[in-house]
Amino acid sequence: MTDQPPEHRVEITVPPEHEVGTFAGFASVWRTQDSLVLDFATEVRPPEIMDDAETGEQYVHVPARVVARVRFPPGQVWELMKALEHNLSAYERDHAGRRRDA
Repeated sequence: MTDQPPEHRVEITVPPEHEVGTFAGFASVWRTQDSLVLDFATEVRPPEIMDDAETGEQYVHVPARVVARVRFPPGQVWELMKALEHNLSAYERDHAGRRRDA
């Protein structure tokens, strides 16, 4: 017998209506006192050149809509970062030389 607590094994079930997933072209990260929030969004119309009313400078306005908002406790950030790094490294190994953002 060991003094270590038993291993946690989480079984994740995806409801059928979410199995396909939702496309998001970008994400925004922000926080509250109790949680970290990820807003996943996608463009709803083509970008357009706009003039800033205060400065007169032009900028590209990108109309977007949040398609999913995920809130999680700050303590889970490290696990999320490790999982992202692990999977991104595996993706890069599998697709060497074919980065999508290049």
